[in-house]
Amino acid sequence: MHPLAPIYCIVFHGRRRIAAGPLADAVRSSCEQLADRVAETQVFDAETSKPIDVDWRGDADEVVARLQPVETGPPARGRPRLGVVAREVTLLPRHWEWLAEQPGGASVTLRRLVEQARREDGGGNRRRAQESAHRFMTAMAGDEPGYEEALRALFAGDAARFETFTATWPDDVRDHARRLARPALAGEA
Repeated sequence: MHPLAPIYCIVFHGRRRIAAGPLADAVRSSCEQLADRVAETQVFDAETSKPIDVDWRGDADEVVARLQPVETGPPARGRPRLGVVAREVTLLPRHWEWLAEQPGGASVTLRRLVEQARREDGGGNRRRAQESAHRFMTAMAGDEPGYEEALRALFAGDAARFETFTATWPDDVRDHARRLARPALAGEA
């Protein structure tokens, strides 16, 4: 994700999904819905299912004002506005020699090789979907019946078993877990 892109999130209160969308909008909506009943509220990055910490004290404006931008580290070299970031790569001398002989130079060749590898493995969609679904399921469904079997089915790519073991979960938790797992279970590798 580009560092300047908005964070899309999903908010759960207990086992019920109460908001989704850009972080500030979803948090504001949650504050307005819940007023002072924010206990048991969890916010997740919609793509990765990583939890997002929110300080719920105060009114909606105060809560949104305290939201921190994504930590991007020191100013990046390269062309950060275009999403180009310079980082260090360590290679053996023979690798550098080969890269120097390629048309366009080392950077162009490395970008081409990375894109080719991404195309061949589908950009890692299956693995990312498994990790995201696993993170969400652990946080929200770890005590639900069939949780462990659903995880096994997720990592085995067995959609039918995953559907079976998530069938009795609370509707919003089940539906979101299934949405996250879909690329892993549909073979979108």
